[in-house]
Amino acid sequence: MNAVPDKAKQYLLAAAKVLVIAITFGYIFYKLKNNTSLGFSEFTATIFSKGSIATYSLLFFAFLAVANWFFEILKWQTLVSTFRKIDFKTALKQSLASLTVSLATPNRIGEYGAKALFFENKNRKKILLLNFFSSGAQMLVTTFFGIFGLLYLFRNFNIPYSVTTLCYFGIGVIVLFAIGYYFKGKELLLKGFSIAKTIQFFRDIPFQIKFKTVLFSTFRYAIFSGMFYGLLLFFGGNISFSEAIPLIFAMYFLVSILPTLFIFDVVIRGGVAVWLFSFTGVSELIILSTVLAMWLLNFVLPSLLGSIFVLTYQPTTR
Repeated sequence: MNAVPDKAKQYLLAAAKVLVIAITFGYIFYKLKNNTSLGFSEFTATIFSKGSIATYSLLFFAFLAVANWFFEILKWQTLVSTFRKIDFKTALKQSLASLTVSLATPNRIGEYGAKALFFENKNRKKILLLNFFSSGAQMLVTTFFGIFGLLYLFRNFNIPYSVTTLCYFGIGVIVLFAIGYYFKGKELLLKGFSIAKTIQFFRDIPFQIKFKTVLFSTFRYAIFSGMFYGLLLFFGGNISFSEAIPLIFAMYFLVSILPTLFIFDVVIRGGVAVWLFSFTGVSELIILSTVLAMWLLNFVLPSLLGSIFVLTYQPTTR
């Protein structure tokens, strides 16, 4: 009696896998084909114009992208160890498959649900919260360095700003904290998890795990910030390290706090980067080429590998 439903589930799972892969590849194709700021043919022509040095440079940048994801996977393996030991290969499969699923979702929010599917129902709330803690740790590092970048920006360039706007922003932050405090005992995030219980969950994470999570997040931040600067030089940017790094810090902070629809994420990142580096005279073509290369190396290529894990995914036994 169960043969037909089981067969139907298999067909539905296969269809879901194909749909996910089709959406991911369609999204990548759409972004490359409809990038009005920088044509993909123009991008590749710029790379080929570098001659033989382009091959060695791209291999080096690919190595940095691998290092970036190595620490992300290590971070995930460390967080999951709070309730279960998993090996690096398993953490890699979960991380890259989740990236593939989430690539075409706003702010990669689909990653939360995708990672939870690798675990039993009883552990899925934990996985959602651990993934949130992982993102929060990365945001903490981004904010820490981003503040220094913004201070450098306002100190060295004539950036117009309104005191009234800053006051409104401060009031908004206070109101958000007040709302959060008022509703801390109510179930707003997950069933059975109020804000207060969520905070307690984070507190119960061992200090060693928290420290490693922040440390790996810092390593990742250092790698992709250095990678961005290296790509700037590769595409012909004439800018010193001391001048570029604060702007890179400010850029990553600004794009992290800007909510984006999935069809506009690369556009917004490119727009923020172009605006920031315009103060130093770096051309728009160089900036957009750097942003596109970062996206291809750190998101597109890993998601292509992750698509293999999506196709081989099997539901976890309940």
